[in-house]
Amino acid sequence: MSFKNIFTIIKESLNGENHDFTQGSIRRAVFLLAVPMILELSLESVFALVDMFFVGKLGENAIASVGLTESVIALVYSIAMGLSTAAGAVVARRVGEKDIEGAAHASAQSLIIAFIISAILTVTGMVYAGDILGMMGASKEVIADGTIFTRIMFGGSLVIILLFLVNGIFRGAGNAAMAMKSLWIASFVNIILCPVLIHFFGLKGAAMATVTGRTSGVLYQCYHLVKGNGIVKFKVPHFGFDAVVIKNIINIAWPATLQFIIASGSWIVVARLVAETGGTAASAGYQIAIRNVIFFILPAWGLSNAAATLVGQNLGAKQVHRAEKSVNITAKYNAVFMGIVMLVFLFFSGHIIRFFTTDAEVIKNGVRALRTFGSAYIFYGIGMVMTQALNGAGDTRTPTWINFVCFWLLQIPLAWYLAKPLNMHASGAFLSIPIAETILALAAWYFFRRGKWKEVKV
Repeated sequence: MSFKNIFTIIKESLNGENHDFTQGSIRRAVFLLAVPMILELSLESVFALVDMFFVGKLGENAIASVGLTESVIALVYSIAMGLSTAAGAVVARRVGEKDIEGAAHASAQSLIIAFIISAILTVTGMVYAGDILGMMGASKEVIADGTIFTRIMFGGSLVIILLFLVNGIFRGAGNAAMAMKSLWIASFVNIILCPVLIHFFGLKGAAMATVTGRTSGVLYQCYHLVKGNGIVKFKVPHFGFDAVVIKNIINIAWPATLQFIIASGSWIVVARLVAETGGTAASAGYQIAIRNVIFFILPAWGLSNAAATLVGQNLGAKQVHRAEKSVNITAKYNAVFMGIVMLVFLFFSGHIIRFFTTDAEVIKNGVRALRTFGSAYIFYGIGMVMTQALNGAGDTRTPTWINFVCFWLLQIPLAWYLAKPLNMHASGAFLSIPIAETILALAAWYFFRRGKWKEVKV
C-alpha cells in the first residue's frame, strides 16, 4: 500500500462516509474503521493526562485523590463499556443484515437502560463520596481534599455512560468518524477549561472541567442521532418500551459489564495494595504510570473495536471467514503498535514520568511501575483484539470468564502474595499486572481459535 493510498484512506475515514464493510478489501476496512477509532480513544486518554498534568501541580494529595477516584469510577466506565459493547454488537449485526430500522430501535432501547442505571450510580456516588475514598485506603488529608472531586465526578455518571454508549452505537453502524468527533469536542473543552477552573476552584475545578467536556460531547452525539445523516437515526417510536429488545441487550450487556468490572475491580485492589504497602508517594507514582498506560492502551483498544465492528457486521452478512480474517489482520497491526510502545516504556519511562512531577520519590515509583507494565505490552494488544472479537460476535460470556480467572483468581492473589508475604511491597503489586495480562492474551487467543463465537445468535 503506497503512501498516497494510505493518505487517501485516512482522509476518507475522517470524512465519516457510510461504507459497506461486508465486502471489498479487509485491510482497507480495518484502516477505515481503525483510524477514527484510534483518534477517538486517544482523545479519551487525553482526558486523563490533562487532568493529571494540571492536578500534579497541586501536590501528592491531589494526585492521589484523582487517582483513587478514577480507580473507583472505573466501575462506572465498566457499566458504560458493557452497554456500549452490547449496543455495538446488536447494531453491527442489524446493519450487516441491512435492517437499519432494527439498528435504530435497539440503540434507543439501550439509552433507556442507560438512564435508569446512571440515576442509581449518581445518587450513590454523590452521597458516599468520602466513604469511597476511605474504602480505597486514602489518608484523612486525601479524603478531606478529594471528597468534593469524587462527588462531582460521580455526579457526571450519566454523561460518562452516554458518551461511551452512543459512540458504541456509532461504531457498530460503522460510523467511527462520528464517535471520534464527539470525543474531540469533549476533550478540547476539557483541555480549555481544566487549567482555568483549577486556578479558580482548585481540585474540584478539574472535575468540573471533565464533566462539562463530556457533556458537550454528548450533546453533539444527540444532535447527530436526531438530525444527522448517519445510518442510525432516532425517531420517537424507537423509544417505545420494548421488553424483548431490552432483554436481548441486557443478556449481552451484563456479562460484558461484569467483564469490565472484573478487570477494573482488580485494578482497584492493586491500587489499594500499592497505597498500603508503598505509601502516598508510591500511590502517586502508580497513578501517573497508569495514566500513561491508558494513554497508549486506548489507541490499541481502537484497533480492537475495529475488529469487533467487522466481526459483527460480517456475521450479520453470513460471511464468517471474512470475520475471522479481519480479526487476524487487526491482531497483527496491534502487536506491531504495542511492541513499539513497549520499547518506549522500557527506555524512556524516566522522561515520561518527569513530565508530570518533580517529586523524586514519586518519579522513582512511577518509573518502576511504567517499566513493569510495559514489559508485556505486545500481549496486551493481542489480548484486546481477541477479546473484542468475541464481544463483537455477541459472545460476551467467554471473555468474562477469562477475565475472572486471570484477574480475580490470579492477579489479585498474586499481587497480595508478592506485595506482602514476599515483602516486595508496591513492586510486587506492579509485577502481577503483566503476568496476568499475558496469560489472558493466550487464553483469549485459544478460545477465539476454537470458533464457537461463530454460532452466537444476536
